[in-house]
Amino acid sequence: MLAVTTFTLIVVMAMAMVRGFAGPSIFDRVLAANLFGTKTVLLIAVLGFLFGRPEFLDIALIYALMNFISVIALLRYFEHTQNPSKGGSTNE
Repeated sequence: MLAVTTFTLIVVMAMAMVRGFAGPSIFDRVLAANLFGTKTVLLIAVLGFLFGRPEFLDIALIYALMNFISVIALLRYFEHTQNPSKGGSTNE
């Protein structure tokens, strides 16, 4: 059953990559990257359970935290570079 879950997660991750490359806007691409990162966390957790390695959960939690912080940072960066009149950098 866990092998089916692992395979399904890999398929969903591939679909997220396709969405990331085909996204019409930068926000769609960042959302696809976030989805890919979240599914990676799930994949690491499932593989840790499958192989009997509970330390993989620690790695998954660290990766989840890094994924969350990087997505927030990317969104704030693109928000300020695409909309400089709302408090972004003013290079006039």
